[in-house]
Amino acid sequence: MDKISLLRSRKEAVKEAGRGVRAEIAALCDEDSFVELSAFSFSKGADGEDAIGEGVVTGFATIGGYPFYIVAQNFALSYGGLSKGNCEKIAKTLSAAEKNGTPVVYLLESHGVRVGEGVNVLEGISTLLLKATGLKGSVLQFAVLLGDVYGSSAALASVCDCVLFPKGSALCLSSPLVLSARENQNLKATEVGGYSALKNAVLPAIEVSDMREATAKILQICDYVNLPVTDAELNETIPALNGSADASAIKALFEESVELGANSCPEVKTVLGRIGGIAVAAVLFDHVALNAQNVKKIRNFAEFACCYGLPFVTFVDCVGVENTLAVNDSAVLKEIAEYLSMLDAIDTAKIAVVTGKAVGLGYSLFAAKSVGFDYTYALATAQISLFESETGAQIEFGEKGASQKYAEEIADPFRAAEGGYLDNIIEPQFLKQYLIASLQTLAR
Repeated sequence: MDKISLLRSRKEAVKEAGRGVRAEIAALCDEDSFVELSAFSFSKGADGEDAIGEGVVTGFATIGGYPFYIVAQNFALSYGGLSKGNCEKIAKTLSAAEKNGTPVVYLLESHGVRVGEGVNVLEGISTLLLKATGLKGSVLQFAVLLGDVYGSSAALASVCDCVLFPKGSALCLSSPLVLSARENQNLKATEVGGYSALKNAVLPAIEVSDMREATAKILQICDYVNLPVTDAELNETIPALNGSADASAIKALFEESVELGANSCPEVKTVLGRIGGIAVAAVLFDHVALNAQNVKKIRNFAEFACCYGLPFVTFVDCVGVENTLAVNDSAVLKEIAEYLSMLDAIDTAKIAVVTGKAVGLGYSLFAAKSVGFDYTYALATAQISLFESETGAQIEFGEKGASQKYAEEIADPFRAAEGGYLDNIIEPQFLKQYLIASLQTLAR
């Protein structure tokens, strides 16, 4: 056989081995834009035979006109099992992404590792995870789950800036059969590691219906990072905020937005969006009592803002740390310390708006000038105080049932403004105008 014919037959064998995952790549990327890399990078399987395509397809393409590097696990080969060879192949792709400042999309479906490789694959996994972690803050990384993702591939997904869960997908540290059996249950994979099941994982997760919606979410997030400012109406008022300024009402401030991690700690909403055309990373509190999990969620999101240079905005309605034995005996203090360290590292605009209550650490952590907020505002309807109203009433006035008096006299935001701790007290309907002006002033 001549060399050209041999090349064609070899290319056809590689394409045939990854036909299913290549269809997923085609659904993700712009038509005919995918260029494969390391197509003939194979390693020996446990039986000594070449693992065609190495179980992973890598390359670069455009998605919505943006350049991306693509890493796609081929579940048809050894159930997407990781090997040292394909870990090295992925790491090589990540090096190219880092060099060129180009985002990465992982299409993941794997039942773990190829057992026959022993310690070799463990070394490969360490190299891969370290490389992926090193990309954080340098280039965006997205994981799209094509089905079941177990073991070390799940660890790779956890490193990503966003994990997209199409319906029916699952992310598990081990086989869901093993995990559920240890609890004397017989659960489906989605009941163990599906989007709704991972309530305590605190991942930057988004549930999507299909690859088309996953593509749209990826492009939306990339727009916030790559296009920090777009045109928008600058003098908009929102009269409805005068009636209610809870977390759902505050969403009206955004021209567009996407929420990350809505399946974990829903009382704290972490939102990427635009206010007056300016991209921001915003935390919306919904009358929150702090615990280790929701502080961790806020800290992770503050890290995202820090990594990608987005203004960090808090809409505070927080009554401090939850007063329970469980929270007292938890990692909440450690998480608070980690959050403060991250907040100190943010070199972008930081703006706080007290929309409801800012009690104790609810104020100190998320609104205080002393922790680095450039501007701190309060709505006229807000309360800022050391204690919740009833407790404060007993301490300040020595009587029960004076909570209204405490709210009106002691917790009135004018007290904080008198001390120079607030830049302004705002009528709620004009909040967007103040935010836009502040963001424009702090824009770099």
